[in-house]
Amino acid sequence: MFGLLSDKLEVVLKKLRGAGKLSEKNIKDSMREVRQALLEADVNYKVARDFIKAVEEKAIGTEVLQSIEPGQMIVKIVHDELVALLGGKTEPLAPIDKAPTVYMICGLQGSGKTTLCGKVALITRRKNKKPLLVAADIYRPAAVNQLQVLGKEIDVEVYSRDGAKPPDICEEAVAYAAKNFFDLVILDTAGRLHIDDVMMKELEEIQARIKPDEMLLVADSMTGQDAVNVAEEFNRRLSISGVALTKLDGDARGGAALSIRKVTGCPIKLASVGEKLSDLEPFHPDRLASRILGMGDVVTLVEKAQETIDMEKAEKLQEKILRAQFDFEDFLDQANQLKKMGPLESVMGMIPGMGKALKGVKFDEKQIERMTAIIKSMTVQERRNPNIIDGSRKKRIAAGSGNSIQAVNQLLKQFFTMQKMFSNMSKKKFTGLPKGLMPF
Repeated sequence: MFGLLSDKLEVVLKKLRGAGKLSEKNIKDSMREVRQALLEADVNYKVARDFIKAVEEKAIGTEVLQSIEPGQMIVKIVHDELVALLGGKTEPLAPIDKAPTVYMICGLQGSGKTTLCGKVALITRRKNKKPLLVAADIYRPAAVNQLQVLGKEIDVEVYSRDGAKPPDICEEAVAYAAKNFFDLVILDTAGRLHIDDVMMKELEEIQARIKPDEMLLVADSMTGQDAVNVAEEFNRRLSISGVALTKLDGDARGGAALSIRKVTGCPIKLASVGEKLSDLEPFHPDRLASRILGMGDVVTLVEKAQETIDMEKAEKLQEKILRAQFDFEDFLDQANQLKKMGPLESVMGMIPGMGKALKGVKFDEKQIERMTAIIKSMTVQERRNPNIIDGSRKKRIAAGSGNSIQAVNQLLKQFFTMQKMFSNMSKKKFTGLPKGLMPF
């Protein structure tokens, strides 16, 4: 997401950074291009207008025009205004400080509500809290079953009741949670159109009877401006306390993420960045702004690395890299570590400068699967000493992994190239990635 916007902003800001001296005219001309880029990214036109006005007011001043590096000052102003546009600071979910705390999840059909419920439950369980998922969507076929499948996958109980109305189900579930010492109740309500008055009234009834601690609207980032219109109406009817943006890993233009806070006044609290149940993050305005401007997001990268990387293994791997002694077993282990961190393209995009360097490169996740299959078809001796892999061994490995000999040759070539690269890195003491993580 934001790829097109990032590219256009990069071009505009590069012109400003390259200018020896800035004038009011070239600032206004550049901001006109930025405004056009925002509109093409499906940002609300009022939001784009106000954003440009705020940037211009700060940019056209003696502090910038007389600065030693005025172009860099403009970049900082644009970054700061993007952060402000996205909410300024990270807004956490309501604390789970009473039993039970209740989160009510609502939104349109197909926005990803049920999956988000599972993701929130998983995060809660990992914090040693006891969540209860509530199947309050009695209208969509298999909705209850979907939630039960998710609950089983993450070992979280699901409350459901046949033949009851959603407000009654929710009320009974909260009572059940109180009696059975659950810390958090997550209400998975039915998706509905914001113009469906009958269905909206049902949500209002649930809210009035339950009085949830968090009223979370799930907004699909792929729907662009319509997500903002939906958020406005839901907020008018229900006074939502926060927004969860889903499908931020998609290839939409990103206008919803940049518009929704400004238009509705509701903070964006969560960002769903993938299909896995673990792909849910707190929404960090400053980090997203940095990524939009091509500055990377090292903090999130390090956090992901800390969650997934075995630090003891990382220490040993670092020693092997410094001695240029890493082998295919290390290669395989790193592939598994990267898979846990999320889509490869997303991970690489968090490294400052890497997004630009890899512009236009498409990461084929299946390629890693093929590489893994080939390595697993090697003997332990071959993994530890790839130099012994001759023609007959290649033929056996190819047959065992279901690949061609050419694919085996390609992997060996990549490996030896990487081995040489790490040898050079060890001499230069490369530190661009979190400890223990190979950049392949």
